[in-house]
Formats: sequence, structure tokens, C-alpha cells
Amino acid sequence: QVRLVESGGGLVQPGGSLRLSCVASRLTFSTYAMGWFRQPPGKEREFVAAISWSGTLTTYADSVKGRFTISRGNAKNTVYLQMNSLKPEDTAVYYCNVDPSYALIARMRYDYWGQGSQVTVSS
Repeated sequence: QVRLVESGGGLVQPGGSLRLSCVASRLTFSTYAMGWFRQPPGKEREFVAAISWSGTLTTYADSVKGRFTISRGNAKNTVYLQMNSLKPEDTAVYYCNVDPSYALIARMRYDYWGQGSQVTVSS
């Protein structure tokens, strides 16, 4: 079973920055697309960003485009999410997930969710 462990969340003021990390194990990391998702309080989980296995392709939800950057380090089995210019509406539990297909990762086909990392944006 794939294991995903997210970290790096916390409380930040509006306009601040955070960097999330997700370490994956029990898979051949470099052959999977990776994605970040979030679940705001009282809402459904939603897609945030995705990166192809090679790191050459990325895609973002419109709500975070220009503010968030996804990257990966295949040697460390880790995917990152750099979040800048944070807004209160970014408050959520953030999760990572995997998919062999970059084109399909936003569909959340695989139930490999970790414990998530809480991000709270508030003054």
C-alpha cells in the first residue's frame, strides 16, 4: 500500500508563505504523477496542483495559479507545494496523492490519502 506523509502546514497571516512537503513510500516514485489537493472546512476535497513524473508538466487550479508552485525531488521521493500570497480562503487540510497518469490525477482515482497538513490563513 502506498504511503504518503504530508508536513509543513501551520498558521500564517494573509499574504504570507508556507511550503508543504509530501514524502511517498512503497511505490516507484519517479514513475508517478503527483498532486496536491485540499479540503476546506465543511467542503469537499478539491484539486490544487499536479506535476508529471518527470517534473516537466504542471497544472494548477485557477484559484491558486500564479501564487502556488508544485515541484518534486525524485531522489527524495518528495513533492512540494510552495504557497505564496496566501489568502483566508486557502485555509484547508492539504493532501497529496499519486496517479500513474498525469492527465487523470485531478480525478482522485486512488484512495492513498495521508493524514494531511492543516493550513490556516488568518490575522
